Amino acid sequence: MSKALAIGATVGIAALVGVTFAVTSFLKPDDKFAQCRQSQAAGGAIGGPFTLVNEDGVEVTDQDVITSPTLVYFGYTFCPDICPMDNMRNAQAIYELDDRGVEVQPVFITIDPARDTPEVMKEFTENFHERMLGLTGTEEQVAAASQAYKTYYAKQEGDPEYYLVDHSTFTYLMLPEEGFVDFFRREMEPEEMADVLQCFVEAAT
Repeated sequence: MSKALAIGATVGIAALVGVTFAVTSFLKPDDKFAQCRQSQAAGGAIGGPFTLVNEDGVEVTDQDVITSPTLVYFGYTFCPDICPMDNMRNAQAIYELDDRGVEVQPVFITIDPARDTPEVMKEFTENFHERMLGLTGTEEQVAAASQAYKTYYAKQEGDPEYYLVDHSTFTYLMLPEEGFVDFFRREMEPEEMADVLQCFVEAAT
C-alpha cells in the first residue's frame, strides 16, 4: 500500500471509530463536564488497567501513569507524518496550558513495540515536550492497552523492516478520579484544545 493510501486508510478508520463513539455514547443530565465537551462522548468504557514499560525500561501500570489530567495518544515512531503532527499538536496545547498554570501530562503509547524500544520512545518524545511519557511493552501488553482504549491498529504487509501501521488517531483525556472524559479529533487546533482541556481540569477540581 502506498503512503497516501496508508494515510487515507488511517484517517478513514479514525472517522469510522469517531462515528461509533458519537452514536454509542450519551450525555448524563448531571454531567459536570457538559460545558466542556466538544462531542457527544460522555465518558464510559474507554480506558482501564494496563501494564506497559516506560522510557527507563521499568514496568508501570495505569495507576502509575494517570496520576493527574492526562492526554493519551496511540501511534508509533516510524509513522511518516500523522503521529508527529498529532504529538506536536498535543505538545503545543500543553505548552499553552503550562503558560496558564494548568498542568496536563502527555502520554504516547506505541502500537509498534517491535521497533519502539524504551530508548527509541525516549528519543522520540523528547522532541515534543519534556514531560511527554513514552510507553511500550510486549506485543501482548500493547494489544491489551489498545483494547482497553478501543483503538485500532494493523501492521501493513510488505517490507519487514520499513513497514507502516494503520491506526486510529484520537487523543483521549483521562482524569484520575473520573477515567475517560472526552476525546479530541486530530483537526482541532492547539489553542482550542488548550481551552477545552483547561475547562475539564477546572471543572474536575
